[in-house]
Amino acid sequence: MKITISKENYLKAIAEAGSEGETVIAATLARWLNVSAPAVTKALNRLKRDGLVEVKGDGVITLTTEGRDIANRILNRHHLIERMLTEVFGMEWFKVHDEAERLEHAVSADFEKLLVQKLGPGGPCPHGNQTETDSPELRRERGWSTLDQAAEADEVEVVSVFERDRQLLEFLHHLDIHPGARLQVVSRNYDDTLTLRKTGRGGHGREAHLGLAAARKIWVTTTVPAAAS
Repeated sequence: MKITISKENYLKAIAEAGSEGETVIAATLARWLNVSAPAVTKALNRLKRDGLVEVKGDGVITLTTEGRDIANRILNRHHLIERMLTEVFGMEWFKVHDEAERLEHAVSADFEKLLVQKLGPGGPCPHGNQTETDSPELRRERGWSTLDQAAEADEVEVVSVFERDRQLLEFLHHLDIHPGARLQVVSRNYDDTLTLRKTGRGGHGREAHLGLAAARKIWVTTTVPAAAS
């Protein structure tokens, strides 16, 4: 069975969409990969034929064990490339996802081993995300929550950011909001925005306004709850 770049992209998208808590159906993949519905149908037929995915009666798509192994391999290489670009070459954190998307299919098993030796196994990527797949449920089990759920006066630390939206990443970079940044929720506003104040080292009390739609894509841990402040 030949594993093409197209197949890898579909398997990776199924894993990624599931890790974001989405129900993966054909329309999910069309949106996630920006392709037409007929293109998704043809791709799914090939993936089913190769035993890499299963499509249930309600249209929900899941990875088989072999499909999951391939998706995890690509995700791990993507993760390592992002770390290499930031930790070795100093590329800005908001740029590395797009570069890794282009390079992940060209990494050999030998080069992957060298990257692990150089960078070490595990560890979060520059966006704070874990190797392979994660899920909202697992994040909550670790004590994380999304920034839009924070109460007024909460002090939080950013631990993870949705990395597949370049405009969001550039916007957050402009606001100096990134994994490791410490913020206080100054107010929850009528216009569905949060007023945030940078705290901690280098914070300097700088304030920023962030819409709830963007805040839902940022995972945080609460360092000082409102009731304790």
